[in-house]
Amino acid sequence: MSHDIDYGNLMHAAMRGLIKTVLRDVAENGLPGAHHFFITFDTSHPDAELADWLSDRYPDEMTVVMQHWFDNLEIGEDGFSITLNFGDAPETLYVPFDAIRTFVDPSVEFGLRFETSDEGSDASPIPINTDHVDGPTDAKKPDAEIVSLDNFRK
Repeated sequence: MSHDIDYGNLMHAAMRGLIKTVLRDVAENGLPGAHHFFITFDTSHPDAELADWLSDRYPDEMTVVMQHWFDNLEIGEDGFSITLNFGDAPETLYVPFDAIRTFVDPSVEFGLRFETSDEGSDASPIPINTDHVDGPTDAKKPDAEIVSLDNFRK
């Protein structure tokens, strides 16, 4: 019986585990130094929870910024919840880890992009440009450098 190792899905699980570990540390200790995150997620994911007005405004995906103000960051096994400020209106979101499309920390030029296709998931080395994110920030951010593990897959 032939059995293939699904490196793509294993890599995704590991990278989502990395995000979970980072967010758990931030929940316990706060954001260190200049670290901040741009997190883009699939708002149509069946387990994503956000206010109706946000899902109407962002029917496919939304980028949130964790930087100066956030509250009630709770990390679960399958996702995280957080309260963010949208134009002086605090809203609580629940983001499943498998709904995350990009995770960027521009302070250290680190970024992950998760892409899906009809044939399954694949990690992509496409640079993430944080100049045009939908989020409550006006500051110009540098391009993030993506770490690609594609060279190690067959």
